[in-house]
Amino acid sequence: MTTTEKNNQLAPEAITKKDVTKAYLRWHFANEIPHSFERYLAPSLLYAMMPVLKKLYKDDEALKAAYKRQLLFFNTQLSWGGGVITGLMSSMEQQRAEEEYEKKEITMQDDLLYNTKAGLMGALAGIGDAIDSGTVQYIFIAIAVPWAQQGSPLGALFPFVFFALYQVLLGMFFARQSFEMGRNATGLMQSSGVQKAIETLSVLGLFMMGVLAGNYVKVTSTLQFEISGKEFVIQEILDKIIPGLLPLAVVMGVYWFYNKKGLKVTQALLWLTGILIVLAAVGIL
Repeated sequence: MTTTEKNNQLAPEAITKKDVTKAYLRWHFANEIPHSFERYLAPSLLYAMMPVLKKLYKDDEALKAAYKRQLLFFNTQLSWGGGVITGLMSSMEQQRAEEEYEKKEITMQDDLLYNTKAGLMGALAGIGDAIDSGTVQYIFIAIAVPWAQQGSPLGALFPFVFFALYQVLLGMFFARQSFEMGRNATGLMQSSGVQKAIETLSVLGLFMMGVLAGNYVKVTSTLQFEISGKEFVIQEILDKIIPGLLPLAVVMGVYWFYNKKGLKVTQALLWLTGILIVLAAVGIL
């Protein structure tokens, strides 16, 4: 085999959108399977990147080094963090492979690749958790609650199926866009379109939380008394002033508790149960 033929065999192959999509799907479905205390989700990221890295690094030692780079501690949210970083790492590794093959100065140093992941994984996880787990998920649940109350299987299936589909499609979109944008992928998160979408979903999520609280938090007062022969029913008076005032008070009380004490759900439930029992016992509720 001539030197030219050998060099051609070591040349990195071009990474396509199909490769990036495949990488994201591998990340998506293997996300929590190899979860470990030492590396967290890094094995999932490496599993996702393996087909890409094999196309880029034909030399065994270079491939091993690339595997090690992607196996360092990593933890982020499924679609926002996983999508952006999977696409971004594919782009950066492609540039690194080309630099190594062409014997150029290596600008894509190991530290740069890892620091890019480390800098993005927390920020993107915060956005993803707030939007997906804190907003979009409950929009789908709110839509399906009436069906569940009517005994329809759609009430259980709709949120599960559509939220899963939403996350797959969103992650694929971010992966492909990040790959195209390369190191400027963080600009995708700062673009006006994405920012408007985040704000819209946040406002919509607040509306849906209000709808859920108003419809499914049921608190009424049984207190009534008579003055000068006229009967006063407290619940009727409250309904004339502000309908749903007591459910709102309960929701805001729980919100205040979380702000003061942190997200201690069990403790909040115990306090709320105790307070409601006492108020019921004395005839207020």
